[in-house]
Amino acid sequence: MASSTRDDGPDGPAPRPAPGRCPLRSATAALLIVLAALLTPLAVLAAWTKAEITDTDRYVATMAPLADDPAVQAAVTNRVTEAVVQRLPVDSLVSDLAPGGAPLLDALLQRLGSALDSGVTGLVHDGVQRLVRSDAFPAVWDELNRSAHAAVDRAVTGAGGGAVEIRGDTVTLDLAPVIDRAKQALAADGVAIASRIPEIHTSYVLVRSEQVEHVRTLLRLLSLAGYWVAVLAAACAAGGVLLAVRRRRAAVAAALAVAGAAGLFGLGLTGFRAVYLDRLPAGVDQDAAAAVYDTLVRYLRDAVRLVVVLGVLVALGAWLSGRGRSAGAVRGLWEAGLGGVRTAAERMGLRLGPVGRFVHRFKAGLCWAAVGASVLVLLLWDRPTALVAVWLGVALLAVLAVVELLDEPGTGPAGPTGEVRP
Repeated sequence: MASSTRDDGPDGPAPRPAPGRCPLRSATAALLIVLAALLTPLAVLAAWTKAEITDTDRYVATMAPLADDPAVQAAVTNRVTEAVVQRLPVDSLVSDLAPGGAPLLDALLQRLGSALDSGVTGLVHDGVQRLVRSDAFPAVWDELNRSAHAAVDRAVTGAGGGAVEIRGDTVTLDLAPVIDRAKQALAADGVAIASRIPEIHTSYVLVRSEQVEHVRTLLRLLSLAGYWVAVLAAACAAGGVLLAVRRRRAAVAAALAVAGAAGLFGLGLTGFRAVYLDRLPAGVDQDAAAAVYDTLVRYLRDAVRLVVVLGVLVALGAWLSGRGRSAGAVRGLWEAGLGGVRTAAERMGLRLGPVGRFVHRFKAGLCWAAVGASVLVLLLWDRPTALVAVWLGVALLAVLAVVELLDEPGTGPAGPTGEVRP
């Protein structure tokens, strides 16, 4: 009977240690791959935390879309209106309207009661709403968040002060700059007494949860760790692959494990959103709270999708380069298709000459250079997304196809030498 030619068989032409002969090595490789998968969610979260806390422009860009969100606009309008109305000096208004008949007018105003309150509230609400819906509000919102960014680190560490504070189970944003602009807008609209309102500091709830203290501690630790968690996760995955007896299979397993861990983390973000909104107090606007949550985790979700796509692409690449029958069939279709294109081009008179021989000689190096260039572009891309990774994969396939098309072993006076192409 013919001896087995499998790469893991003991009688093959190039024998390798069977998995059962290296239990410690295999177990260590598996442990490293599992550790890489467990570190993946922490790596994504740490990178996101580091970027949002240390980069002011990133933080402002993250929060900027909230200025145009209708739910947030309504919540800010109501909160600012409430704060302004509470401090509006109505007595001064009475004195200005009737300096000599203030007692009589005051008695009339008392009879009006809630009707007057509703009228004043409506007047202020309309003025604030015009400001919040105007083209000037996004600039005010960006200015507020830019000045607040310096306090974000203090908020994470638990120190008070600044525009962003953590008090108990609530993360709040001081709306004093918005109120100041609202007072100016009301005064410009003819509500002169608005200019007499003293400086008001009122808060807008960004996050309210019983887990704020625990989350704050976790974010602080992740902020200190920064991108090193991602480096550690990558090192564990690489170590697991290098230690494995069947490295290609280990690479597929590691890539899919990392992608799966990131996917589960993404599902956890969605599940936590529902739990968080369900546990909000009755007075908190649900739509505004949902908008704030979605905006805060927007780039975190992008990072999750990126890791999932990269994991799938790496696993697919490792599988296609293997010796399996299915992978070989796929490669055969690829080579046959490109070979047909090249044959048709040769019949039309295409001769590659020195270019084809150069590509043939350095084909492996050119392919690896293309892979390295793709990885470098991905690393240098600011906030890459899953779509960026997909397009980079498509571009890499296109480059590899061109290399395959240009691969020419050599030409003689009568055309191709008949040498078998790789």
